[in-house]
Amino acid sequence: MTALVLRLRSVTKTYGARTAVDRLSLDVAARESIAVVGPSGCGKTTLLRLIAGLERPDSGEVWLEARQVEGNGRHRVPTYERRIGFVFQDLALWPHLTVRDNLAFVVASATTEKRERAARIDEALKICRIDPHLAKRHPYELSGGEQQRVALARALVGSPRILLLDEPFASLDSELRATLREEFASLQRQLGLTTIYVTHDLADANALASRTVVMRDGRIETIRSS
Repeated sequence: MTALVLRLRSVTKTYGARTAVDRLSLDVAARESIAVVGPSGCGKTTLLRLIAGLERPDSGEVWLEARQVEGNGRHRVPTYERRIGFVFQDLALWPHLTVRDNLAFVVASATTEKRERAARIDEALKICRIDPHLAKRHPYELSGGEQQRVALARALVGSPRILLLDEPFASLDSELRATLREEFASLQRQLGLTTIYVTHDLADANALASRTVVMRDGRIETIRSS
């Protein structure tokens, strides 16, 4: 049996009178790719933020591998210890840092030697097809597609156990979106990534996911295999 990387048990998150995620349970196996789809406001982004530890559930449990990271309404494991990569919808690249420094910030606290950290940055840039001459540039000096690749490289450089993506291709034109989708699908297979991918685009879900989770009103409505 394939080991579980993520287990959610009856996770609930409210904001005032609004319930964003409502008693949601989900298991994700190692190397599995999950697409999460549904109408705006159904809780997709909140779900990712709960997994990453950027939001605290009001109730329920979150487990990463065999370790409980959320429970009884409190963080049990800090966000920085969870080894989760996150590609945000707006990418959230640090504008005052170069491409290389954006990646270096992620591995700066790792218990690895400086030479090894540099090698990890070089490898992340390579697998995301980022030209070496771009490493000294700032995000505002890059095209939209180049920024997408940098955001993905930053998420991967920390060797995450799970990768979360929130509509990372939403702002791109259809041709570039299709190109990056194909590149990312290849990267998933190459690295054996465990991913959860929020999208409004069914083409993304069909190309990238082994299962598609359909959410509505904070709950899972259906789960279908791709």
